[in-house]
Amino acid sequence: MPGLLMHVGAAVSCPHGAPGSTVSGNARVLVSGTPVATAADLTTVAGCPFQVPVGAGTKPQPCVKVLWPVPAARVLVNGQPALLHTSGGIGQSAEQIPQGPATVVTQARVVGA
Repeated sequence: MPGLLMHVGAAVSCPHGAPGSTVSGNARVLVSGTPVATAADLTTVAGCPFQVPVGAGTKPQPCVKVLWPVPAARVLVNGQPALLHTSGGIGQSAEQIPQGPATVVTQARVVGA
């Protein structure tokens, strides 16, 4: 599915509103002056407040990273599929439990598929 290319400076947040940041190994392909994010890059989340009720208490279950299950099918950056704002980011806890869809706000000029 076509979508806007995601870049390292894109505003990414977990389903609970905590901010995420992407670290990219790509330094050659830029959009809006920042590197394009790829499927090989890591998006980490800091400060997620999510907790699961357990009995009489709660168990912290914060999002620690965002997974991108559907990168671009036809756009490659240094041999890796580019990430799109439609790539369907999913917040994930340290125990690898999916937490829900991530929110992405990115540049509005370059479209990939």
